[in-house]
Amino acid sequence: MAGKKREVQLQAVVNTQSLWDEMLQNKGLTVIDVYQAWCGPCKAMQTLFRKLKNELNEDELLHFAVAEADNIVTLQPFRDKCEPVFLFSVYHEILFVDPDEDDGGEAPSESVDELYYIAIIKPDAVTGRKSQEIKQKIINAGFVIEMEDKRLLTEQQVRDFYHRIADQPDFEEFVLFMTSGLSHILVVSQGNEEQPTLGETGPNPETEDEEINEDNPAVVIPPGMKKRDSLQEYLERQHISQFCDVEETVTNVNHFIDVFFPDFKNMKNLKLEKILALLRPALFQEKKEDVLKIIEDEGFKILMQRQIVLSKEEAQTLCQEYENEDYFGKLIEKMTSGPSLALVLVRDHGLQHWKELIGPSSVQKAKESFPDSLCARFAMEGLPINQLYGSDSLEAAEREIQYFFPPQSTLALLKPHLTQEQREEILKLIREAGFEITQMKEVLLNEEEAENIYSKIKGKDFYQDVVEMLTEGPSLVMVLTRWNAVSDWRRLMGPVEPEEAKILSPDSIRARFGRSVLKNAVHGSSNTYEAMESINRIFADFVPETPERNLKL
Repeated sequence: MAGKKREVQLQAVVNTQSLWDEMLQNKGLTVIDVYQAWCGPCKAMQTLFRKLKNELNEDELLHFAVAEADNIVTLQPFRDKCEPVFLFSVYHEILFVDPDEDDGGEAPSESVDELYYIAIIKPDAVTGRKSQEIKQKIINAGFVIEMEDKRLLTEQQVRDFYHRIADQPDFEEFVLFMTSGLSHILVVSQGNEEQPTLGETGPNPETEDEEINEDNPAVVIPPGMKKRDSLQEYLERQHISQFCDVEETVTNVNHFIDVFFPDFKNMKNLKLEKILALLRPALFQEKKEDVLKIIEDEGFKILMQRQIVLSKEEAQTLCQEYENEDYFGKLIEKMTSGPSLALVLVRDHGLQHWKELIGPSSVQKAKESFPDSLCARFAMEGLPINQLYGSDSLEAAEREIQYFFPPQSTLALLKPHLTQEQREEILKLIREAGFEITQMKEVLLNEEEAENIYSKIKGKDFYQDVVEMLTEGPSLVMVLTRWNAVSDWRRLMGPVEPEEAKILSPDSIRARFGRSVLKNAVHGSSNTYEAMESINRIFADFVPETPERNLKL
């Protein structure tokens, strides 16, 4: 009995996808014995594992696990194998170390794993839709954008970030500018450093001393390593530094990560990816609810969904991998015979997980090698293909989502009576609902500006009460963008009367934050025409995004 107890402690048992995902967060090295239920784990190795565990005495950094391939989607490729299979998972936690901190003269026991920058893309660049161009240049240079957010900076945040220029004569005007609209905040890492080039003209690693990175004394450049441009230097060379400001000092970077991204350490290893998924007509008609339940059970969030009858050209594009098959004509006929269900899904590492979940494109291959895949489980008579479609790449996903879910913009207003904490909660709900906040500004509305938003009710008996309510304090005015934005924002707001909203739509914003009909927390445009009219009045420089709709793969 004692031996059996030690065995349980030695190897963690992993038999579901969620336990697998949790195990991958183990700090240090995890040795995984992948087995199938019919043969069990490799017991011959357990003595060696126990010896290593006892000799190294690293309970926090060395882990052992057994994983049942039959029940874990990620391990599909290892099913039906006769030989022992061992996988190794290595994970290390980001360490934030202040190089200026006095530790009594002793050398620090741990060093900084990565160099981070905080970059702020200014409001004029966001309004002018330069954010994407700047981000792409940063990525193309080999830097990695670890996390990003659009937000309206507070006055104190601007003063903290730009404290070095506080003595300049136009600083107060600059603060007003930086708080006038959305900024784009980025956490950027150095990515892969350039490797040293050794040769006749290169440095001699035997004799050359280590070089200290003057921009960041916590980073030591090894002998023979070419110093790479900092992010600030790169932006200056690209002539875009006037649109984007960078903080490089480790202490300040750590501070602003805590301010802007308090969950950064926990969220950094998450890679949320949006993809397009499609249920072909036969599957949609017969098994829709079953498939949607599996999707949600696998950790996907459905951001958007719509029924759509594909044209012949759209069906041919989505099915082009089958165009040389004898059944291609019949397939196109089936694909255009009724509605398909298009979905926008989001999940950590969503692209790869969806591919593994649905399985191969061929039913025969799925049944032979991936019997638990959705392709095998939901095969339909008459066509030997997967009844589910998924984006092949993140680039294809972005293009397909834009095509099937073309973006629309609407005006949204958060009313003056809301507290800052309530504002933050509502902004979180907006983002979780899949809206992009493309414009935002805080403004104390006067009667003329209120008319730009509430022109439809001017002349009503209660109009003056609305104006007085809006002049009680600053409102937060936004442009929200996503497919079907006008109606989806109105649905998220809920009924006008908060008490009615609590009954009919208890999770809506007005049910949760509204006080009365006047102080019902939020406002939104009633239709697309009113939305664009109001947006053009409030955000004169706003240019709606009109991406080219192209489904070509």
